Amino acid sequence: MSLQKFQELVKIVERLRKECPWDSEQTNDSIKDATIEETYEVVEAIDNKDFNELKIELGDLLLHVVFHTIIAQESNHFTLDEVIDGISKKLIRRHPHVFGETEVSGSKEVKRNWETIKLSEGRDSILEGVPVKLPSLQRAYRLQEKAARVGFDWERKEDVWKKVIEEIEEMHESERSGDKIELEKEIGDVFFSLVNYARFLGVNPENALRRTNEKFIKRFEYVEDKIKATGRNISESNLSEMDKYWEESKTNLGN
Repeated sequence: MSLQKFQELVKIVERLRKECPWDSEQTNDSIKDATIEETYEVVEAIDNKDFNELKIELGDLLLHVVFHTIIAQESNHFTLDEVIDGISKKLIRRHPHVFGETEVSGSKEVKRNWETIKLSEGRDSILEGVPVKLPSLQRAYRLQEKAARVGFDWERKEDVWKKVIEEIEEMHESERSGDKIELEKEIGDVFFSLVNYARFLGVNPENALRRTNEKFIKRFEYVEDKIKATGRNISESNLSEMDKYWEESKTNLGN
């Protein structure tokens, strides 16, 4: 990245903070939701393999990094130099196999070392650092992934699947008992065990469900369009008709 281009961006944001009524009113708290939205737009561009859009969205995300930092800098919390210096030192510290004398056998050992180094930096638990605000599906995946990095993991996928079946059976038992609180817990255990199985297969469940959500949207909109073509809205249809168009969408839209 051109240092000059980055400095120009910083100057633009600093000027906006002084001269734009909207920008000058913002706080780290007021723009945090927009930061999350920009992050998801980056992910969407990656999923769509739209590199022109990815270029744009990464620019928006970079803007947020600079914006948040300048806001904090104005209150003397930290500076942009400290942010850059901090991440540079962290990368060097957590890659002793690149910047030091440590030897590793592969990426698995790199991940294990990464977690061990984090603990040496003062963390009390391997699980620290997994954001509470992450979507629950992704958070479950990251918690399991971190535990697995230090050896807390199943050895065979068959055993992981047995655990999934066990949790489903326990869920059905809770359903029959009529205890809604216990049922919620057991459904949570089913999700957690499925996330674990997906991880064991090398599939990120958040990515998988996001794809399924998009597929559902496309197919359901197909159903809606077919019914609209008859001069009615979907609330005037019935399940039989909707099922017919749903099956048709699978053929016409694919997977």
